[in-house]
Amino acid sequence: MPTTRFALRPIEVLLVFVGGCAGTASRLAVSLALPQHGSIPVAILLINISGAFALGWLLTSLSARGPETPRRKNLRLLLGTGFMGGFTTYSALATDAMLLFGQGSAAAALAYGLGTVVLGAVATWFGMLAGARRTSSSGGAK
Repeated sequence: MPTTRFALRPIEVLLVFVGGCAGTASRLAVSLALPQHGSIPVAILLINISGAFALGWLLTSLSARGPETPRRKNLRLLLGTGFMGGFTTYSALATDAMLLFGQGSAAAALAYGLGTVVLGAVATWFGMLAGARRTSSSGGAK
């Protein structure tokens, strides 16, 4: 059976860890700043949609600038995998949707779950467009 070997450098693990801690702390701050009113968890909805936009923008901006360099890889690990991975939260989306369902709000649960996924996809697309536009207006690869 063939095995694939991945070489993780300690700095790469540290970048993901630091980014993840900062992203999680940011999610907590937004959640506390936007307390829930009504049954839909607006803070998590906004976090996931803004995170989808930001990730689309970041990855498109980095890839449009040319081949991956050590600096671009470190930015992708710190901000994309780390920060955005900690900031956005699929588990809270799934939990909140099931709580809504359990409270007898099946329509709200479905609207929240599907709405977040659809709006997240649209936000990612707009983020990618913004990333491509930013890169093309700044003169391409750097």
